[in-house]
Amino acid sequence: MGSVLVTKLFEPFRLGSRTLANRIVMAPLTRARAPGDVASERVALYYAQRASAGLIVSEGTPISREGQGYLFNPGIFTAEQIAGWRLTTESVRANGGAMFAQIWHVGRVSHPSIQDEGKDPVSASSKIAAGALAYGFDEDGKPDLIPTTAPRQLATDEISRVVEDFVQAAANAVEAGFDGVEIHGANGYLFEQFMNPLVNDRTDAYGPETLESRLRFTLEVVDAVIARIGRERVGIRLSPYGQLFDMPLYPEIDETYSTLAQALGERGIAYVHIMDQGGFKMGEGTGDDTGNSFLALLKVIRGKLPDTALILAGGLTADRAESLIADGLIDLAAFVQPFISNPDLVARLRNGWPLSAADRSTFYGGGAEGYIDYPSYSPVPEAC
Repeated sequence: MGSVLVTKLFEPFRLGSRTLANRIVMAPLTRARAPGDVASERVALYYAQRASAGLIVSEGTPISREGQGYLFNPGIFTAEQIAGWRLTTESVRANGGAMFAQIWHVGRVSHPSIQDEGKDPVSASSKIAAGALAYGFDEDGKPDLIPTTAPRQLATDEISRVVEDFVQAAANAVEAGFDGVEIHGANGYLFEQFMNPLVNDRTDAYGPETLESRLRFTLEVVDAVIARIGRERVGIRLSPYGQLFDMPLYPEIDETYSTLAQALGERGIAYVHIMDQGGFKMGEGTGDDTGNSFLALLKVIRGKLPDTALILAGGLTADRAESLIADGLIDLAAFVQPFISNPDLVARLRNGWPLSAADRSTFYGGGAEGYIDYPSYSPVPEAC
Protein backbone atom coordinates (compact mmCIF):
# COMPACT_ATOMS: atom_id res chain seq x y z
CA MET A 1 0.00 0.00 0.00
CA GLY A 2 1.11 3.61 -0.47
CA SER A 3 2.86 5.21 2.48
CA VAL A 4 1.54 8.28 4.29
CA LEU A 5 3.86 11.26 4.53
CA VAL A 6 4.16 12.51 8.13
CA THR A 7 6.04 15.76 8.68
CA LYS A 8 5.95 18.82 10.92
CA LEU A 9 3.38 20.37 8.58
CA PHE A 10 0.81 17.84 9.78
CA GLU A 11 1.62 17.94 13.48
CA PRO A 12 -0.79 19.59 15.95
CA PHE A 13 0.11 23.14 16.97
CA ARG A 14 -0.83 25.13 20.03
CA LEU A 15 -2.20 28.55 19.01
CA GLY A 16 -3.23 30.74 21.92
CA SER A 17 -5.66 28.72 24.01
CA ARG A 18 -6.48 26.16 21.31
CA THR A 19 -4.69 23.24 19.68
CA LEU A 20 -4.87 23.14 15.90
CA ALA A 21 -5.03 19.75 14.17
CA ASN A 22 -2.12 20.68 11.89
CA ARG A 23 -0.01 23.65 10.80
CA ILE A 24 -1.87 24.28 7.56
CA VAL A 25 -3.86 27.52 7.33
CA MET A 26 -6.54 28.29 4.78
CA ALA A 27 -5.72 31.89 3.90
CA PRO A 28 -8.43 34.54 3.40
CA LEU A 29 -10.03 34.19 -0.02
CA THR A 30 -12.49 36.78 -1.30
CA ARG A 31 -15.17 34.91 -3.27
CA ALA A 32 -18.05 37.43 -3.44
CA ARG A 33 -20.69 34.75 -2.91
CA ALA A 34 -22.86 36.46 -0.27
CA PRO A 35 -25.94 38.21 -1.71
CA GLY A 36 -27.02 40.89 0.71
CA ASP A 37 -23.54 40.74 2.28
CA VAL A 38 -24.67 37.95 4.64
CA ALA A 39 -22.99 34.55 4.93
CA SER A 40 -25.45 31.94 3.67
CA GLU A 41 -25.84 28.15 3.91
CA ARG A 42 -23.70 27.92 0.78
CA VAL A 43 -20.93 29.90 2.48
CA ALA A 44 -21.17 27.57 5.48
CA LEU A 45 -20.83 24.50 3.25
CA TYR A 46 -17.83 26.00 1.44
CA TYR A 47 -15.90 26.47 4.68
CA ALA A 48 -17.06 23.18 6.22
CA GLN A 49 -15.68 21.34 3.18
CA ARG A 50 -12.26 22.82 4.00
CA ALA A 51 -12.36 22.36 7.79
CA SER A 52 -9.49 19.84 7.78
CA ALA A 53 -7.16 22.86 7.71
CA GLY A 54 -5.66 23.48 11.13
CA LEU A 55 -6.95 27.04 10.94
CA ILE A 56 -9.30 28.78 8.54
CA VAL A 57 -9.14 32.56 8.22
CA SER A 58 -12.35 33.91 6.73
CA GLU A 59 -12.59 36.06 3.67
CA GLY A 60 -12.25 39.76 4.41
CA THR A 61 -15.22 40.70 6.61
CA PRO A 62 -16.11 44.40 6.63
CA ILE A 63 -16.48 45.98 10.06
CA SER A 64 -18.97 48.56 8.79
CA ARG A 65 -20.63 49.76 5.61
CA GLU A 66 -18.00 52.49 5.53
CA GLY A 67 -15.26 49.85 5.55
CA GLN A 68 -16.60 47.95 2.55
CA GLY A 69 -15.04 48.11 -0.91
CA TYR A 70 -16.58 45.10 -2.62
CA LEU A 71 -20.14 43.88 -3.03
CA PHE A 72 -21.31 40.45 -1.87
CA ASN A 73 -18.75 40.09 0.90
CA PRO A 74 -20.32 39.03 4.22
CA GLY A 75 -19.86 41.68 6.90
CA ILE A 76 -19.84 41.41 10.69
CA PHE A 77 -21.71 44.57 11.74
CA THR A 78 -25.43 43.62 11.73
CA ALA A 79 -27.43 41.04 13.65
CA GLU A 80 -28.28 39.25 10.41
CA GLN A 81 -24.60 39.03 9.48
CA ILE A 82 -23.67 37.69 12.92
CA ALA A 83 -26.36 35.00 12.61
CA GLY A 84 -25.18 34.12 9.09
CA TRP A 85 -21.60 33.65 10.22
CA ARG A 86 -22.72 31.58 13.23
CA LEU A 87 -23.94 28.85 10.88
CA THR A 88 -20.51 28.82 9.24
CA THR A 89 -18.52 28.64 12.47
CA GLU A 90 -20.75 25.90 13.86
CA SER A 91 -20.31 23.91 10.64
CA VAL A 92 -16.52 24.30 10.71
CA ARG A 93 -16.34 23.33 14.37
CA ALA A 94 -18.57 20.28 13.78
CA ASN A 95 -16.01 19.13 11.23
CA GLY A 96 -13.10 19.56 13.64
CA GLY A 97 -11.83 22.93 12.43
CA ALA A 98 -10.96 26.30 13.96
CA MET A 99 -11.75 29.66 12.38
CA PHE A 100 -10.75 33.30 12.78
CA ALA A 101 -12.65 36.18 11.15
CA GLN A 102 -10.55 38.59 9.14
CA ILE A 103 -11.96 41.98 10.13
CA TRP A 104 -11.53 44.58 7.43
CA HIS A 105 -11.74 48.25 6.50
CA VAL A 106 -10.66 49.04 2.94
CA GLY A 107 -10.21 52.77 3.48
CA ARG A 108 -9.79 54.51 0.12
CA VAL A 109 -10.21 51.33 -1.96
CA SER A 110 -13.94 51.86 -2.30
CA HIS A 111 -16.56 53.82 -4.24
CA PRO A 112 -19.54 56.02 -3.31
CA SER A 113 -21.96 53.50 -4.87
CA ILE A 114 -21.13 51.09 -2.02
CA GLN A 115 -21.24 53.67 0.76
CA ASP A 116 -24.29 54.79 2.73
CA GLU A 117 -26.04 57.69 0.98
CA GLY A 118 -23.34 57.76 -1.69
CA LYS A 119 -20.76 59.27 0.63
CA ASP A 120 -17.09 59.44 -0.30
CA PRO A 121 -14.90 56.63 1.06
CA VAL A 122 -12.71 57.58 4.01
CA SER A 123 -8.98 57.07 4.46
CA ALA A 124 -5.95 58.13 6.42
CA SER A 125 -5.09 60.01 3.24
CA SER A 126 -6.70 62.40 0.79
CA LYS A 127 -4.82 60.72 -2.10
CA ILE A 128 -6.71 58.57 -4.58
CA ALA A 129 -5.56 54.96 -5.07
CA ALA A 130 -4.41 55.40 -8.66
CA GLY A 131 -5.40 52.53 -10.93
CA ALA A 132 -7.27 50.63 -8.20
CA LEU A 133 -10.71 49.13 -8.69
CA ALA A 134 -13.58 48.59 -6.29
CA TYR A 135 -16.50 46.21 -6.89
CA GLY A 136 -19.53 48.45 -6.79
CA PHE A 137 -22.39 49.64 -8.97
CA ASP A 138 -21.78 51.20 -12.37
CA GLU A 139 -23.74 54.11 -13.87
CA ASP A 140 -26.53 51.69 -14.82
CA GLY A 141 -26.77 50.31 -11.29
CA LYS A 142 -25.20 47.00 -12.23
CA PRO A 143 -22.42 45.32 -10.19
CA ASP A 144 -19.05 45.84 -11.83
CA LEU A 145 -15.39 46.62 -11.21
CA ILE A 146 -15.15 50.40 -11.18
CA PRO A 147 -12.30 52.85 -10.55
CA THR A 148 -11.95 54.08 -6.99
CA THR A 149 -12.68 57.71 -6.27
CA ALA A 150 -10.87 60.32 -4.21
CA PRO A 151 -11.33 59.61 -0.49
CA ARG A 152 -12.18 61.95 2.33
CA GLN A 153 -9.42 62.14 4.91
CA LEU A 154 -10.64 61.06 8.33
CA ALA A 155 -10.70 63.91 10.83
CA THR A 156 -8.61 63.31 13.95
CA ASP A 157 -11.67 63.05 16.17
CA GLU A 158 -13.20 60.40 13.88
CA ILE A 159 -10.38 57.92 14.31
CA SER A 160 -11.55 56.75 17.72
CA ARG A 161 -14.88 55.85 16.11
CA VAL A 162 -13.14 53.65 13.55
CA VAL A 163 -11.13 52.01 16.34
CA GLU A 164 -14.40 51.27 18.13
CA ASP A 165 -15.85 49.81 14.92
CA PHE A 166 -13.00 47.27 14.94
CA VAL A 167 -13.61 46.52 18.61
CA GLN A 168 -17.33 45.96 18.05
CA ALA A 169 -16.61 43.79 14.99
CA ALA A 170 -14.26 41.66 17.09
CA ALA A 171 -16.93 41.24 19.76
CA ASN A 172 -19.48 40.41 17.07
CA ALA A 173 -17.13 37.79 15.64
CA VAL A 174 -16.80 36.07 19.01
CA GLU A 175 -20.59 36.19 19.35
CA ALA A 176 -20.82 34.57 15.91
CA GLY A 177 -18.66 31.69 17.13
CA PHE A 178 -15.28 32.56 15.65
CA ASP A 179 -12.23 31.46 17.65
CA GLY A 180 -10.72 34.90 17.17
CA VAL A 181 -10.11 37.70 14.69
CA GLU A 182 -7.38 38.59 12.24
CA ILE A 183 -7.03 42.35 11.85
CA HIS A 184 -6.52 43.00 8.14
CA GLY A 185 -3.48 45.26 8.16
CA ALA A 186 -2.27 44.25 4.69
CA ASN A 187 -2.82 44.67 0.95
CA GLY A 188 -3.01 48.45 0.73
CA TYR A 189 -6.10 48.87 2.87
CA LEU A 190 -6.73 51.29 5.75
CA PHE A 191 -3.86 50.33 8.06
CA GLU A 192 -1.27 50.60 5.30
CA GLN A 193 -2.76 53.95 4.31
CA PHE A 194 -1.66 55.16 7.75
CA MET A 195 1.68 53.30 7.79
CA ASN A 196 2.97 54.25 4.33
CA PRO A 197 4.60 57.73 4.50
CA LEU A 198 4.15 58.25 0.75
CA VAL A 199 0.39 57.75 1.05
CA ASN A 200 -0.30 59.27 4.48
CA ASP A 201 -0.57 63.03 4.00
CA ARG A 202 -1.95 63.93 7.43
CA THR A 203 -0.72 66.78 9.63
CA ASP A 204 -1.92 65.48 13.01
CA ALA A 205 -0.71 62.87 15.53
CA TYR A 206 -1.37 60.12 12.97
CA GLY A 207 0.71 61.76 10.23
CA PRO A 208 3.85 60.54 8.42
CA GLU A 209 6.48 62.60 10.25
CA THR A 210 7.47 59.91 12.75
CA LEU A 211 7.35 56.14 12.93
CA GLU A 212 5.36 56.38 16.14
CA SER A 213 2.67 58.49 14.48
CA ARG A 214 2.43 56.20 11.44
CA LEU A 215 1.95 53.13 13.67
CA ARG A 216 -0.35 54.84 16.16
CA PHE A 217 -3.64 53.79 14.55
CA THR A 218 -2.59 50.17 14.10
CA LEU A 219 -1.49 49.76 17.71
CA GLU A 220 -4.56 51.58 19.01
CA VAL A 221 -6.77 49.06 17.21
CA VAL A 222 -4.68 46.09 18.40
CA ASP A 223 -4.76 47.28 22.02
CA ALA A 224 -8.48 48.02 21.96
CA VAL A 225 -9.35 44.64 20.43
CA ILE A 226 -7.11 42.85 22.96
CA ALA A 227 -8.89 44.67 25.77
CA ARG A 228 -12.27 43.51 24.46
CA ILE A 229 -11.68 39.85 23.49
CA GLY A 230 -8.23 38.88 24.87
CA ARG A 231 -4.83 38.65 23.20
CA GLU A 232 -5.11 34.90 22.60
CA ARG A 233 -7.98 35.64 20.18
CA VAL A 234 -6.13 38.32 18.17
CA GLY A 235 -4.05 37.98 15.03
CA ILE A 236 -2.99 40.50 12.39
CA ARG A 237 -2.10 40.23 8.72
CA LEU A 238 0.68 42.35 7.24
CA SER A 239 2.22 42.62 3.76
CA PRO A 240 5.61 44.36 3.90
CA TYR A 241 6.95 45.19 0.44
CA GLY A 242 3.45 44.77 -0.98
CA GLN A 243 2.36 47.24 -3.63
CA LEU A 244 -1.33 46.47 -3.99
CA PHE A 245 -3.65 49.40 -4.70
CA ASP A 246 -1.03 52.06 -5.31
CA MET A 247 1.18 51.39 -2.29
CA PRO A 248 4.64 52.65 -3.29
CA LEU A 249 7.78 51.22 -1.74
CA TYR A 250 9.48 53.51 0.76
CA PRO A 251 12.93 53.52 2.45
CA GLU A 252 11.59 52.93 5.98
CA ILE A 253 9.85 49.60 5.24
CA ASP A 254 12.20 47.42 7.30
CA GLU A 255 12.19 49.81 10.25
CA THR A 256 8.40 50.14 10.11
CA TYR A 257 7.65 46.43 10.19
CA SER A 258 10.43 45.42 12.58
CA THR A 259 9.23 48.08 15.04
CA LEU A 260 5.63 46.95 14.60
CA ALA A 261 6.64 43.31 15.09
CA GLN A 262 8.46 44.27 18.30
CA ALA A 263 5.31 45.94 19.62
CA LEU A 264 3.12 42.99 18.63
CA GLY A 265 5.54 40.54 20.22
CA GLU A 266 5.46 42.50 23.46
CA ARG A 267 1.66 42.23 23.45
CA GLY A 268 1.81 38.46 22.96
CA ILE A 269 -1.04 38.21 20.46
CA ALA A 270 -1.94 34.82 18.98
CA TYR A 271 -0.24 35.30 15.62
CA VAL A 272 1.20 37.56 12.97
CA HIS A 273 0.26 36.55 9.41
CA ILE A 274 2.73 37.78 6.79
CA MET A 275 1.72 37.90 3.14
CA ASP A 276 4.52 37.59 0.56
CA GLN A 277 3.19 39.35 -2.51
CA GLY A 278 6.34 38.58 -4.47
CA GLY A 279 6.31 41.79 -6.51
CA PHE A 280 2.60 41.38 -7.38
CA LYS A 281 0.76 44.68 -7.59
CA MET A 282 -2.58 46.21 -8.52
CA GLY A 283 -2.86 49.81 -9.59
CA GLU A 284 0.14 51.97 -10.33
CA GLY A 285 3.54 50.98 -8.93
CA THR A 286 6.90 49.56 -9.85
CA GLY A 287 6.44 45.85 -9.20
CA ASP A 288 10.10 45.66 -8.13
CA ASP A 289 11.57 42.27 -7.24
CA THR A 290 11.90 42.47 -3.48
CA GLY A 291 12.27 38.77 -2.64
CA ASN A 292 15.63 38.96 -0.89
CA SER A 293 14.61 42.01 1.13
CA PHE A 294 11.36 40.32 2.13
CA LEU A 295 13.11 37.17 3.34
CA ALA A 296 15.63 39.18 5.37
CA LEU A 297 12.81 41.14 6.99
CA LEU A 298 10.86 37.94 7.70
CA LYS A 299 13.83 36.66 9.70
CA VAL A 300 13.92 39.90 11.70
CA ILE A 301 10.18 39.68 12.37
CA ARG A 302 10.55 36.08 13.53
CA GLY A 303 13.05 37.22 16.15
CA LYS A 304 10.62 39.83 17.51
CA LEU A 305 7.85 37.29 18.24
CA PRO A 306 9.04 34.98 21.04
CA ASP A 307 5.52 34.01 22.17
CA THR A 308 3.53 34.81 19.03
CA ALA A 309 3.05 32.39 16.13
CA LEU A 310 4.22 33.44 12.68
CA ILE A 311 2.18 32.50 9.61
CA LEU A 312 3.48 32.91 6.06
CA ALA A 313 1.28 33.04 2.95
CA GLY A 314 2.16 33.47 -0.69
CA GLY A 315 3.42 30.94 -3.22
CA LEU A 316 4.05 28.14 -0.74
CA THR A 317 4.39 24.50 -1.67
CA ALA A 318 4.27 21.66 0.83
CA ASP A 319 8.04 21.16 0.54
CA ARG A 320 8.86 24.84 1.04
CA ALA A 321 6.45 25.10 3.95
CA GLU A 322 7.97 22.04 5.58
CA SER A 323 11.47 23.45 5.16
CA LEU A 324 10.55 26.86 6.63
CA ILE A 325 8.84 25.22 9.62
CA ALA A 326 11.73 22.81 10.19
CA ASP A 327 14.16 25.74 10.11
CA GLY A 328 12.10 27.58 12.72
CA LEU A 329 11.42 30.55 10.46
CA ILE A 330 7.62 30.13 10.52
CA ASP A 331 5.13 28.21 12.65
CA LEU A 332 2.19 27.86 10.29
CA ALA A 333 1.89 27.76 6.49
CA ALA A 334 -1.02 29.44 4.74
CA PHE A 335 -2.16 28.20 1.35
CA VAL A 336 -4.21 30.42 -0.90
CA GLN A 337 -5.55 29.39 -4.31
CA PRO A 338 -5.04 25.62 -3.85
CA PHE A 339 -7.86 25.67 -1.29
CA ILE A 340 -10.31 26.91 -3.93
CA SER A 341 -10.26 23.73 -6.01
CA ASN A 342 -9.02 21.29 -3.39
CA PRO A 343 -11.38 21.20 -0.40
CA ASP A 344 -9.37 18.22 0.87
CA LEU A 345 -6.04 20.00 0.42
CA VAL A 346 -4.64 18.73 3.72
CA ALA A 347 -5.17 15.09 2.70
CA ARG A 348 -3.76 15.73 -0.76
CA LEU A 349 -0.60 17.31 0.64
CA ARG A 350 -0.21 14.62 3.30
CA ASN A 351 -0.52 11.78 0.78
CA GLY A 352 1.19 13.40 -2.19
CA TRP A 353 -2.00 13.25 -4.24
CA PRO A 354 -2.29 15.55 -7.29
CA LEU A 355 -3.93 18.94 -6.94
CA SER A 356 -6.94 19.96 -9.02
CA ALA A 357 -6.68 23.13 -11.08
CA ALA A 358 -9.07 25.97 -10.33
CA ASP A 359 -11.31 27.66 -12.87
CA ARG A 360 -10.30 31.32 -12.60
CA SER A 361 -13.48 32.47 -14.30
CA THR A 362 -15.45 31.37 -11.21
CA PHE A 363 -13.20 32.93 -8.56
CA TYR A 364 -15.48 35.90 -7.87
CA GLY A 365 -19.26 35.97 -7.79
CA GLY A 366 -21.73 33.44 -9.12
CA GLY A 367 -23.31 30.45 -7.43
CA ALA A 368 -22.32 26.90 -6.60
CA GLU A 369 -20.15 26.35 -9.67
CA GLY A 370 -16.48 26.79 -8.87
CA TYR A 371 -17.35 27.25 -5.22
CA ILE A 372 -18.77 24.15 -3.54
CA ASP A 373 -18.67 21.66 -6.43
CA TYR A 374 -14.97 20.74 -6.43
CA PRO A 375 -14.73 17.05 -5.45
CA SER A 376 -12.36 15.46 -2.98
CA TYR A 377 -9.68 13.18 -4.39
CA SER A 378 -10.55 9.53 -4.90
CA PRO A 379 -7.36 7.47 -5.00
CA VAL A 380 -7.29 4.30 -7.04
CA PRO A 381 -6.79 1.34 -4.66
CA GLU A 382 -3.36 -0.25 -4.97
CA ALA A 383 -2.84 -3.98 -5.09
CA CYS A 384 -1.46 -5.30 -1.83
